[in-house]
Amino acid sequence: MLDERSSDPDGDPRREPLGVLTLAAIRPAEITLDEVLGAVRDPGTGGIALFAGTVRDDDEGRGVRLLEYSCHPSAETELRRVAERAAALPGVRRLAVLHRIGSLHVGETAVVAAVGAAHRGEAFDACHALVDAVKHEVPLWKHQEFTDGTQEWVGAC
Repeated sequence: MLDERSSDPDGDPRREPLGVLTLAAIRPAEITLDEVLGAVRDPGTGGIALFAGTVRDDDEGRGVRLLEYSCHPSAETELRRVAERAAALPGVRRLAVLHRIGSLHVGETAVVAAVGAAHRGEAFDACHALVDAVKHEVPLWKHQEFTDGTQEWVGAC
């Protein structure tokens, strides 16, 4: 985890300090926007970007009944790694991300990411980079159950 905001290791006060990773976890329990949002509030923050991924009722025209998320034992370590990388992006002050595992029904929240930054553009850019990295680099998989009784693994290969 990143330490409190500090200046450049060489002592150059003109260099932007690194952001702080305040929360990064994978859990089976319900996750809330409020928890993640609260983790990025900071007096120096001028903008907060928040992303919430929820289970939708359709996947390419097929009705979805539920999703079952699972992960590799290294997933939380990888989540922290990508989150720390995003926290080091320009202007980021605080960053938090939670991903849920287990069975989720339509409408439930699967992932929440938030970035507090000095300015809105930096917050949007870092949140976008974080969510993309989580999707592509963290070993999480979902098993979809469709309303017609069929099933499919997504992201398992």
